[in-house]
Amino acid sequence: MSVSTKSTKTELLIWNRQAECMPRQELEALQLKHLGETLHRVYNQVPFYKQKFDETKIKPDSLKSLDDLRLLPFTKKSDLRDNYPFGLFAEPLENVRRIHASSGTKGKPTVVGYTDKDLQDWKEVCARSLAAAGAKPGDIIHNAYGYGLFTGGLGMHYGAENFGATVVPASGGMTQRQIMLLQDFGARVLLSTPSYALNMAFMMDELNVERQTIKLEIGIFGAEPWTEELRGEIERALDIRALDIYGLSEVMGPGVSMECFDGRNGLHIWEDYFLPEIVNPTTGASLPEGEEGELVFTSLRKEAFPVIRYRTGDLSRLYTGRCQCGRTMARMERVRARLDDMLIIRGVNLYPSEIEKVLLSIEELSPHYQLMVDRVKALDVMEVHVELTEELVKRWGEFSDKHLEFKSLTAKITGLLKDTLGLTADVKLMPPKAVPRSEGKAVRVIDKRKEGKKGAK
Repeated sequence: MSVSTKSTKTELLIWNRQAECMPRQELEALQLKHLGETLHRVYNQVPFYKQKFDETKIKPDSLKSLDDLRLLPFTKKSDLRDNYPFGLFAEPLENVRRIHASSGTKGKPTVVGYTDKDLQDWKEVCARSLAAAGAKPGDIIHNAYGYGLFTGGLGMHYGAENFGATVVPASGGMTQRQIMLLQDFGARVLLSTPSYALNMAFMMDELNVERQTIKLEIGIFGAEPWTEELRGEIERALDIRALDIYGLSEVMGPGVSMECFDGRNGLHIWEDYFLPEIVNPTTGASLPEGEEGELVFTSLRKEAFPVIRYRTGDLSRLYTGRCQCGRTMARMERVRARLDDMLIIRGVNLYPSEIEKVLLSIEELSPHYQLMVDRVKALDVMEVHVELTEELVKRWGEFSDKHLEFKSLTAKITGLLKDTLGLTADVKLMPPKAVPRSEGKAVRVIDKRKEGKKGAK
């Protein structure tokens, strides 16, 4: 794919102008064509989908418009596990060139596959995403996403090479060494989870690494929900422009959608590959543009592992209309939370991101926190462990719960959580560096309510 230069003051790139700036009517016609091809593929080659379609008395030729898609049943993550490992593949294994899988921390992993064409398509959407973020061919890109069965590392790696960048395949961990590589190799773009980027920034402070020795300008962060408040913390700490990328292995991997450097007002979905919907999480009913609900995707070009109306469990909104960057494809609001991350504490439903937003509004607190959930005498209890800033502790002279401000600050945070979220929680102020740091996805919640359960929600 040749690169076309966007003639604006920022001189940003649009990787595939013909596709990304396509008139909506033309795009929808293309989507309907690819949707028909995908429906025939799964009906003829995946017994699970044939049975589902037959049960609803729908055949692939029954769909005459994109709106008819809502007549089809949903696909859920449990369907992937029930058909483990290859039951939902639409191609024989001899045509599959790569397999990725989830960690399987909640049971059997979800397994996905890619043909040669799928891998080329994945490179294409990742290259589009890099261009949207303001990367340029020839850039050095430091890739701190995990490599292996996780899709993040390899997906962006090959996309960046396809884009014409030089990739540093750092993966996760060994943070001090990664900072040395950033200094020595001069990467302009950082790829990682937002929590790991923050970890890197604090490690730089700990090592007294001067910011001018790092040439980073852009951070592309994904794989976990993060708030605007956390974005601000990262941008201040690393002096970069922080942008959100979205993807999930069941649909493709990273590169399903991307914030643009120009607008930073929602993530552009590459709609010629992925057809989005928003539905009511409870009823499954389709919701109109601009209303929050569960994000649902249908593959339009995937060969090895197409999915039909896959429920992501992510809360978002959809918007159409041309962005100031010139792209015409729909945008999704940054994921506010995952449905399965929701905590129920004494009848109060809330998400960790809502607590994060409150904590990061308090200047005395660092952005490092952890939620400890347990059940005591049949009652749910939550402790919010959050660090004080190093500046505050230095001003105090030491970290001490005897300090005059300690009790008042604890009361302030407790009251703000109560007033904002209706949450009664026990706030534990921690010294700097007391909360475990992330080398990948952040572990925000330790839920001990079920015997033997010690992982993040």
